[in-house]
Amino acid sequence: MQRICVIGGSRYFGKLLVERLHAAGHQVTVINRGSTRPPAGVEHLTVDRNDEAALTAALGSRTFDVVVDQICYTPVQAAIAARAFAGRTRRYVMTSTIEVYDPATAALPAVPPGTPVPEETVDPAAWTVDLGLPWDDDAYLEAHYAEGKRQAEAVLSHAAGFEFASVRSAHVLGGGAREFTGRLAHYVERIARSEEIAVHAKALPTVFVHYEELVDLLLWAAAAEFTGPLNACSEGLLDVYELTAVIGASLGREPVHRSVPAGAEASPFSFDRHYAMSNARATRLGFAFSRTSDWLPGAVAEAVAEVGAEAVAEAGAESAIEAVTA
Repeated sequence: MQRICVIGGSRYFGKLLVERLHAAGHQVTVINRGSTRPPAGVEHLTVDRNDEAALTAALGSRTFDVVVDQICYTPVQAAIAARAFAGRTRRYVMTSTIEVYDPATAALPAVPPGTPVPEETVDPAAWTVDLGLPWDDDAYLEAHYAEGKRQAEAVLSHAAGFEFASVRSAHVLGGGAREFTGRLAHYVERIARSEEIAVHAKALPTVFVHYEELVDLLLWAAAAEFTGPLNACSEGLLDVYELTAVIGASLGREPVHRSVPAGAEASPFSFDRHYAMSNARATRLGFAFSRTSDWLPGAVAEAVAEVGAEAVAEAGAESAIEAVTA
């Protein structure tokens, strides 16, 4: 049994992580602002992580073997955490994102299309941090999500008092109603209604991970000894055309694509720039990933079950009316 602190853990894979840690017999403490209570038997500290004095007071004399930070978005939050948890934990694992590699958001080393992007492309230890930027402004943070994550990793990589690792997650799918972003539901609804989907004419592939597999990796990372960034993605590249084909097959409908040029706004997971990750480091360290093609049909079926039945029924009724009135 270990003493494990999860910051966040109120929804999607963070919630499943807490459930799995508790079921495994660990002593789990969850820190969040109280919008969702953790399972019975899990300690709950209701506090705003942005309030350093309140966070320190809530922690009291507690110490942990591992902290898993699910909701660190800015260098300011990272700096607060670094001070609050210094000397309180042996290991600190931050959930980061594939978006740190997006070449549209920073001047990054060029990676040829088709070459999986390795962790060293963004070295947190060498990344510049600016705590004076308006990180507390929601609009600014939304527009600078990738940079916020890069700088948060950078702050924690220099923190004293614990070893630090970041897990850079691919695009997460699966879970039906658990998947709160609505990106897969967007496609299910549009394909079910035979509505156009805006995609780049030369859409490039990306990488994905199932939410349960990401939890498996976070559990593994919490107990591992590696430090620094680690990419987390299932095996196999997938572009938006292939994704919509799987959804269309599940619904029995042909996707309707509308091509847009490079640089134009498109639907989720349509990319006109390359930053699909390599999972080679995690594989070398001993984590075995599944193939996206193995779990994607099931994830799509969950989304269809959640939002597709009604949409298909509505679309079928509309088609019947059109056939009668034609």
